[in-house]
Amino acid sequence: MKLQKPKGTQDIFGKNAETLAQINALAAATFENYNFKQIETPTFENYELFSRSAGETSDIVTKEMYDFKDKGGRHLALRPEGTAPVVRAYLENKFYAPEVQKPVKFWYSGPMYRYERPQSGRLREFHQIGVEVFGAENPAVDAETIIMAADLFSTLGLSTLKIHLNSIGDSASRAAYRKALVDYLAPFESELSEDSQRRLIENPLRILDSKEKQDKIILENAPSVLDYLNERSKAHFDSVCEILDAAEIDYVIDSSMVRGLDYYTNTVFEIMSVIKGQELTVCGGGRYDKLVEYFDGPATPAFGFGMGLERLLMVLEMQDIDLTDEIGLHAYVAVLGDKANLEASKLVSALRVQGYSVDRDYLGRKLAAQYKSADAYHADLIITLGDDEVGNQCAKVKNSASREEREYSFDALYADFATIYEDLVMNHEDD
Repeated sequence: MKLQKPKGTQDIFGKNAETLAQINALAAATFENYNFKQIETPTFENYELFSRSAGETSDIVTKEMYDFKDKGGRHLALRPEGTAPVVRAYLENKFYAPEVQKPVKFWYSGPMYRYERPQSGRLREFHQIGVEVFGAENPAVDAETIIMAADLFSTLGLSTLKIHLNSIGDSASRAAYRKALVDYLAPFESELSEDSQRRLIENPLRILDSKEKQDKIILENAPSVLDYLNERSKAHFDSVCEILDAAEIDYVIDSSMVRGLDYYTNTVFEIMSVIKGQELTVCGGGRYDKLVEYFDGPATPAFGFGMGLERLLMVLEMQDIDLTDEIGLHAYVAVLGDKANLEASKLVSALRVQGYSVDRDYLGRKLAAQYKSADAYHADLIITLGDDEVGNQCAKVKNSASREEREYSFDALYADFATIYEDLVMNHEDD
């Protein structure tokens, strides 16, 4: 049997793994500046959590959910997105309690799963970073969370970003707009794509998301959702825009953007990276003031976003952005002989305890091959240990770059490697 990874998944290693680790580290630092705390939720949840939150007619539920019955007959689903699990955690752990400081701010990072056709930057198992804010209706939450996303992308070095902003209003505004949109689209029903014909009955606003050419042509003259905002929703959106303007954040108002999940209300946004005239979405989210209440919790305004890391990796590569430094080992231990084998294990352990990154040869190779490994690992120093060195209780230590070599006692190596490293490496950095 030939073992292969499942379709739509990937092995992450080498530079990609290092880049993902760096993205997560930079995200953690950025979010910490905004007082967000990390949360981790299970990779699978009860099916109903997603079917109810995303909407039974959403593509996630009808086409893309990985769901199954476990041995106990429970209907479970691999999480297709991060917001619903965090809402569940918010309720189950009673973060809504009066004694908990509001707003409650969470960020998370981890794998998500959707059964869709694998393509560039979109896999069946993918990774997301996301944030959620609970307990504040203030439009400043919307604006500042969008600004935080922009801050992170700036930290990552991404340029040519475009923020698309829209409001889909509250439930009353959406009901009025839904009627106007259906009235407009009804005469074109036979000309719409098959998916849009289904959505015209089940969820008309999702037609605005259609990528089909015939749908786009019909939608060119469709009514704008912004014309149907009631006074409260319009005031909220105007305030979001005012705060973004004050922060000198560039954005475009895109009245055709609705986002793909049914739970959104009022502000929605997407951040695009524009590369060679092509717009690639790297982040999206919005406000969802009714979702906590929908799951029998107290009325709780909320706002959040998610970003796909595979898409982000692709964009970073397209913009020639390298987040990984060629950080090598502090030292590599070359080993010759049985006595040296034991001493080498003792030495690398001692140096690691002192805080240095160290590795050694385990394969019993000739010195030339071991020195090549030291170069491949970008080791600053090469420590050569043979049976003779063990007998003399001294070792040769060489600077890989300058080739300067000195001999040090084992006592010095074990007791104060910092001085040796400073003498041979730090004092020669400008040479």
